[in-house]
Amino acid sequence: MEELDALQKMIAHSRRMVFFGGAGVSTESGIPDFRSTDGLYHQSYRYNPEEILSRPFFDRNPQEFYRFYREKMLCLTAQPNAAHRKLAQLESAGICSAVVTQNIDGLHQAAGSRTVWELHGSIHRNYCMRCRRSYNAGQIQQMQGIPRCVCGGLIKPDVVLYGEPLDSEVLQGAVDAISRADLLIVGGTSLAVYPAAGLLDYFRGDHLVLINRSATPLDARADLVIQEKIGQVMECITVEGRT
Repeated sequence: MEELDALQKMIAHSRRMVFFGGAGVSTESGIPDFRSTDGLYHQSYRYNPEEILSRPFFDRNPQEFYRFYREKMLCLTAQPNAAHRKLAQLESAGICSAVVTQNIDGLHQAAGSRTVWELHGSIHRNYCMRCRRSYNAGQIQQMQGIPRCVCGGLIKPDVVLYGEPLDSEVLQGAVDAISRADLLIVGGTSLAVYPAAGLLDYFRGDHLVLINRSATPLDARADLVIQEKIGQVMECITVEGRT
């Protein structure tokens, strides 16, 4: 495949590759996305998923929020796929300097990636809104109804809900990584979610690569566009270590 050969050459010559990923990176691990034809936005619920996953809804109706959240967001049995594993290998080889992800599942870290900027937080971090005590995802899954801290406070997942700002330190880390990259690979995202998608404007490197099953608004700006599953593409990449 000509596109794969081109991608391999770009990676081989890169000194500071950064990967920017979205929901499509995790769908191959069995985690549902939102905007595809069979995604959460196209399923029937009493409330729209975007409304349920908003801060006003969480504050108003935590019972319904957690019913949806446990059923659709806490995919604790999911395992890293070929894309996650290859990116971890590229980091270990001194090629990939950072992963910037819109996902909240922690699969990049599970695969071995160390420098991961989680724009939308993580299901694996949860905290009491009263005393700030921490809880892991397994504890949240096992609790019945609305998760409560031992102090009685409401527990909130450390995920960015609609209506909440991105964490400033995470955002700055992602901006720094992207602005210093010589190769930016964008995979598994429709680039429809802002402000996350706007981070690509900070890229000033040599090559922009877009890997997604469907077209994106930035295809015309890319040096290489591959319309395939991200895991299938990354699995074909050969990793050679750097000295």
